[in-house]
Amino acid sequence: MDLVKLANALIPDENVKPLSYYEEKYPERTLEKGAQVTRLAPSPTGFMHLGNLYVALANERIAHQNNGVFFLRIEDTDEKRKVEGAVEVIHSSLKYFGVAFDEGADLCGEYGPYYQRQRAEIYHAYAKELIMKGLAYPCFCGENELEEIRNYQTENKLLPGYYGEFAKCRNLTEEEIYENLKAGKPYVIRLKSQGDVEKKHAFHDEIKGDITVTENNQDVVILKSDGIPTYHFAHAIDDHFMRTTLVLRGEEWLSSLPIHIELFNALGFKLPKYAHNCSIQKIDGETRRKLSKRKDPEASLTFYREQGYLPEAVRTYMMTLLNSNFEEWLLKFPDKPLDEFKYSINKMGKSGALFDILKLNDISKTVMAKLTEKQAFDFFKAWAEEYGTDEQKGYFENEEYTLKALALCMGIGGKKRRKDFVCAKQATEMISYFYDDGFAPTYEYRFESAVVKKILEQFKSVYSYADDCSAWFEKVKQVASANGFATDMKAYKQNPENYPGNVSDVAEMLRIATTGLANTPDLWTIMQILGEERTLARLQTAIEKL
Repeated sequence: MDLVKLANALIPDENVKPLSYYEEKYPERTLEKGAQVTRLAPSPTGFMHLGNLYVALANERIAHQNNGVFFLRIEDTDEKRKVEGAVEVIHSSLKYFGVAFDEGADLCGEYGPYYQRQRAEIYHAYAKELIMKGLAYPCFCGENELEEIRNYQTENKLLPGYYGEFAKCRNLTEEEIYENLKAGKPYVIRLKSQGDVEKKHAFHDEIKGDITVTENNQDVVILKSDGIPTYHFAHAIDDHFMRTTLVLRGEEWLSSLPIHIELFNALGFKLPKYAHNCSIQKIDGETRRKLSKRKDPEASLTFYREQGYLPEAVRTYMMTLLNSNFEEWLLKFPDKPLDEFKYSINKMGKSGALFDILKLNDISKTVMAKLTEKQAFDFFKAWAEEYGTDEQKGYFENEEYTLKALALCMGIGGKKRRKDFVCAKQATEMISYFYDDGFAPTYEYRFESAVVKKILEQFKSVYSYADDCSAWFEKVKQVASANGFATDMKAYKQNPENYPGNVSDVAEMLRIATTGLANTPDLWTIMQILGEERTLARLQTAIEKL
């Protein structure tokens, strides 16, 4: 069989150049010793999940802490799954969390184009080469034939796939091939596997360690009927010519490793190092399962933006999942930039990383507490502009007023910073009582209405905005005493039955009346921020509701 003629007939691409051209166009990178070239290669489906960020951060750290290269490649070979604007989602999501690429799609770089559909001629060149070497062939099997093969294999409990006796087109004669071409039958190009599933080899995975890999015997599709490559074929060629040194990817690709090893060998390329990270999991009742984009809103990166988590908080939490020694480092150096942590692929877990939203929230509170009130204002305002209600957007129109509210709620200027804020959405809801549009109290008191009403009326009659904190509290105590409430906490604790309550209970009534909440930061300061007119108006409204 004239394999050169066959290759030209099957792939009539006039743009294909000699293989040496591509080797010269994409030379080995000049890198420092120990530097790695890593990549993120998502599909443009419009959905970025936590696993993308997990892998992105690992690849970014590995590349950048040793002056290597981290690039973005868009694997858009599956036209059916492509979503308009998906690349923008990829860029904006990763930019939000501080993941920086050196080159790649829509950026720059000498190893592009970084969209796979724009690299068709390279794939065609190497597919033709494999055909000419007798390592690839055309397959004319239709979907019905392939379905029959799958059903037979399932019924007889055989290894699924296109191999051996089931590879019907593997040994077509030259005459049969050209007859099919003349009849206009659609075809794909398959790898003519040289593997034997009875043979097993040792393989070193950079995360999992030494594993055993069975040889591939599947005649996998390398070019689809439209001339676009499958992931298997494209990634091998792209990682070679983009000079990737380490492929860090999800463990779901472990089953494809035999195919990829054979493809690199068939193409004559040096195999990069592979590292298969474990999936992110969560506790669901009494079971532990993989985080699901269908079941778990927190699986999507959009969730963290909509909730308004600080990017640094999410990055910090992700590092606790990525490296087992990160938390120890963080305790020693709580104020150092995250990039100063020496990330190690050897410290990645060999079992699934367990996602814990409560732990993320604790970390987020700590990171949020490090902000100044101005930094918090700017972050919350930006969140409100994109995700908040019209009312919430209005909270940030008076910057001076909101800065006072934030300073109080964050404990700025006090003995200890408060750690109440988790994310922008929750924080904005927490400060809503400072604004008339957000003030929607339910007035849930623990005492009878007549008692509460009398106390509110008495306090309203003596309240003065000019009072300092001490004078203000004296008036609270006077009102408490006038209504039989204990002002001496020691005496109250000794004989609580002698009183209806204590001065703290009175303060709680005032707090609920002015904020709608039973627990808030310092009430005197809140009234100072609200101002005399608003404070008195709220007390009056609360009285009228009783």
